Amino acid sequence: MPLDFIPENLDFDVTFEPTRVADKKYVIDNNTGEPIAIVGKDFTCASHGDFFRSVMDTVTDNLTSHEVGGASIAWKDAHKNGWAMMDMTLPNVTAKVTTPKHETEVAQRIIALHGVDGTCSNTVLFGAIDFFCTNGMIRGEHDKVRRKNTSGFSLDRFIGQLNRSKQDFYAQSDRLQGWANTPVFFGDVKPMLESLLKSDKTAEKMMLLYEQEANVRGHNAWALYSAFTNYATYADERNGFKLRNTGGDTQPVSMFQREAKVSQWIESKQFKELIAA
Repeated sequence: MPLDFIPENLDFDVTFEPTRVADKKYVIDNNTGEPIAIVGKDFTCASHGDFFRSVMDTVTDNLTSHEVGGASIAWKDAHKNGWAMMDMTLPNVTAKVTTPKHETEVAQRIIALHGVDGTCSNTVLFGAIDFFCTNGMIRGEHDKVRRKNTSGFSLDRFIGQLNRSKQDFYAQSDRLQGWANTPVFFGDVKPMLESLLKSDKTAEKMMLLYEQEANVRGHNAWALYSAFTNYATYADERNGFKLRNTGGDTQPVSMFQREAKVSQWIESKQFKELIAA
């Protein structure tokens, strides 16, 4: 798949039409003529196509042909195509994470979010994907490149800031290896989860995930983080964290919110105290 490909359902121009409310307007999908959302009168945005192609161009302009070789992109959408997510994996930009029990390879991941419906800011995050289990990871708040999708938005400034984040993958990989080298005491994990997750039931399910990961990776902080990323990657019977079907097209948004939640968990006082013990 070429790196300028945009799915047909997301490759549309946006126009606006007035509503009966003076300070509101409709967002219209020009391909279908159907309204997507109602937004404030000052709202403006780039199209999905313009935004994502700019991100792709920045990647190809700033990485070598080897680094982008074999790149794959998964697309997700929600809110009548008003919300979209591009999830790019670079299989030639990799690092190994090794424990005495297990070795896995992680690859660089670039995630871009865009909304034409006012539900999200334009956001680009960098992270990794574990080839062993396909668990996805994003880094913390400091690794986001974000601008609100409003009338003051400049796509050029946004892409310029993106360029400054591209080398952090290897620093993240070093951090993962550090966690792989950090043992955790089994008896301390569940109390930490109960404090962090504020739900005994949720902590119990996460503990089961940790036990599964520890059987493969050993009892270390890397196994606990892998339990977290399993929760953020799958929403079915595989991990006990199935999403309820609400009848809408919101599951992709919910799953991304899980990834964002995991990035907060690993920066929490509870997690840091556990791995420092």
